[in-house]
Amino acid sequence: MAIGILGRKLGMSQIFTEGGKVIPVTIVRSEPAVVVNKREKAKNGYSAIQLGYEENKKANKPLKGYFKKQGITPKKYLREFRIEDTSSYEVGQRLGVDLFSEQELVKVSAKSKGKGFTGVVKRHNFSGGNASHGSMSGKVVGSIGQSSDPSRVWKNTGMPGRMGGKKVSVKNLKVIKIDKNRGLVFIKGAIPGPEKGLVVIQKKI
Repeated sequence: MAIGILGRKLGMSQIFTEGGKVIPVTIVRSEPAVVVNKREKAKNGYSAIQLGYEENKKANKPLKGYFKKQGITPKKYLREFRIEDTSSYEVGQRLGVDLFSEQELVKVSAKSKGKGFTGVVKRHNFSGGNASHGSMSGKVVGSIGQSSDPSRVWKNTGMPGRMGGKKVSVKNLKVIKIDKNRGLVFIKGAIPGPEKGLVVIQKKI
């Protein structure tokens, strides 16, 4: 893995180049994240840094004790980033949007929009039944098993169920612009998740 930051998705907009070309962008606002802890191979078996993001005014007693031990105010979100060398990072250090540069390729991860309970046509792109007059099989599942052998439903068969609400990662997205004063990152194209959703932006490995 590679180092990264956390932020909130604000929504989509567009940027015009000098030649008049329109570039669709997604705007992510990121407050500086704090290095809460470091993981060392000798002690923990792997090398990583732990970042805390956004103030947590409703932290429970165990969390308050953990952050007090680190000398940091409680944070709402904790994320670990596995990196080979942690020597250049110290507990209490802040990491912001200046970690990235314009035209850099990044990886963006977020929780996708929850669509609720959906059928197979929307969830798995099934073609559905006949759409002719009088048909009553427009969006039904259809056959899900065999007639005699093995006479059971195979594992991972496409069925209706809850859609979305899962972690989605998109690689090789380009950073078009960075506003360090306001903590904004303009990423080309669309990224996963709803507006105001938590987003993780990582450097390309």
